[in-house]
Parts: sequence; structure tokens; C-alpha cells
Amino acid sequence: MILANLTSNYIEATAFILFGIGLATLMLHKNLIKKLIGFNIMETSIFLFLTAQGYITGRRAPIIVDGVTDYEFYINPLPSALVLTGIVVAVSITAFMLVLCIKVYEYYGTLDMDKITMMALAERERRDADAADADGDAAI
Repeated sequence: MILANLTSNYIEATAFILFGIGLATLMLHKNLIKKLIGFNIMETSIFLFLTAQGYITGRRAPIIVDGVTDYEFYINPLPSALVLTGIVVAVSITAFMLVLCIKVYEYYGTLDMDKITMMALAERERRDADAADADGDAAI
């Protein structure tokens, strides 16, 4: 029973598997570029799922041909429009995240999240100590 449902919904199952792979990549890797790749895999799986949900067997794309205007002959164009909009947004976010990765690498010299966190904490402690010294000097 479960195998029959899985084989009939293999596109949706593939989308869920890809989403899991992307989420695992996003959560388990420390490199920012690998996290970005995981995020893109998750986005792609969502696009695949929406496309699979919008398709209806036996219907055609909503382009009027031969004068057929009845909606029962066409698929719903809304999921396709959402996927196209999502792809544009995903490309923009990916470009922005790549620029942020470049800036982080220029500032810290690494893309490893653990090293970046340690450097940021050390910088914060140094800044707090300098501020405390400045407050002590101002009180005198």
C-alpha cells in the first residue's frame, strides 16, 4: 500500500527527499558556501513540489489553441506563476548570500562558522574591554 502510494507520487517523494538533503546540508556543514548550496537544494525541492501539485494529467498549458476556452482543458497557471516568481527571488537571494560570503571571507579570512563565531566573540570582548577602559579613564 505504501509502496503503491510512493510510486504514484514519486515526484512529491523526490521533492521531500531533496528537501531533507538540503536541510541536512544546511544544518550539519560549517562552511558558508556548503550552507548556501543546501539552501538552494531546499528551494529547488519546493519548486519541484509546487510544479508537481499544479500538473493535472491530460490537461494542457493554459494557452488557447483551436478556440478552446473551457477551463477544464487546461492546468491551473497559478502554481507555475508562483514557481517562476520563486525562482527569481531565489536567484536574487543566492546572489546576495554569495556577496555576503565574499565580505565575510574578506573580513575574517575564513568561511568556517565556528572560526567566525570565535573571532566575533573575541572581537566583542576586546571591544567591551576597551569601552570599560574608556569609561574608567573618563571617570578620573
